[in-house]
Amino acid sequence: MENLRVASLFCGCGGTDVGVLGDFDYLGKHYSSNNTEIVYANDIEQSACDIFEKNFGIKPDNRDIRTVSSDELPEFDVLTGGFPCQSFSIIAQNPKRLGIKDEKGMLFFEMCRILRDKQPKCFIAENVKGIITANKHEAFPMIIKEFEDSGYDVKYTILNSATFGVPQKRERVIIVGFRKDLKIDFEFPDTVISNEEEYVALHNCIDAEVPDKYFFSDRAVAGMMKNRKAMNKGRSQDISKPCNTVGAHLAKVSLNSTDPVLFADGRYRRFTPREVARIQSFPENFSLFGSDSAQYRALGNAIPPVMFWYVANKISKYLSNSK
Repeated sequence: MENLRVASLFCGCGGTDVGVLGDFDYLGKHYSSNNTEIVYANDIEQSACDIFEKNFGIKPDNRDIRTVSSDELPEFDVLTGGFPCQSFSIIAQNPKRLGIKDEKGMLFFEMCRILRDKQPKCFIAENVKGIITANKHEAFPMIIKEFEDSGYDVKYTILNSATFGVPQKRERVIIVGFRKDLKIDFEFPDTVISNEEEYVALHNCIDAEVPDKYFFSDRAVAGMMKNRKAMNKGRSQDISKPCNTVGAHLAKVSLNSTDPVLFADGRYRRFTPREVARIQSFPENFSLFGSDSAQYRALGNAIPPVMFWYVANKISKYLSNSK
């Protein structure tokens, strides 16, 4: 069977692409190849593109996708895109969620433009759970219709990465469309873990020793304790359970935020970038470099590769059977 050619939009550092390609190991389990190859990648964030190039040997197109003509893309079978989600996130309350009224929220139209022009066999889009309720529930139906009008039979669901063996509770909307002429009635993969007691625990991701720079100062901790009742809970994680969602702004995490932190040996600390990569289910040999801020941003914006592997694996089998 020939490899499925994949074009990756909003590729970031490559969480989607690790999952799409397969053939990687994570926490002692091997995830087989999905018989795919990346033929094009695009992202406007240079630091994320640098990490992507280091790991995949492909230099992403760093231009604004709105300036890229469909004719410039090579031929491909599958289009992937985790179009920017900040506009739809339920934590994006300052300013309030703008959804499709925001410039970043309009970028899914670029996916649709390329779908209409290139007509690949399939697409996979991803976004935060908050997209469903954005703009008083008006944005999401419009997004689905736009994908359908591009020539695709579209289905969507909400997947929780913890139910696929990822040590993180991260819910994402996954939208899958097959070109109408293929007449494929797609079903999303079944969850791997249904019992919360069997979720993969955070302790699998934690290093025994980390540099002192990742610990909060005594002053920061004292300030949190003094105002404890009036503050957001500093989400100190139970390492026997999956982690709460790790986000792109972990470099700026504070004890007054809702971001997950650790309480270890009597001290509070943030996660290291490598720990975040493990929490997200990147394989251990995935290369990280650049500033901590760039790494946190790239990793926090990524989709968990293991969860995406299950979706890509199912799609690969559907397309193989359709031949």
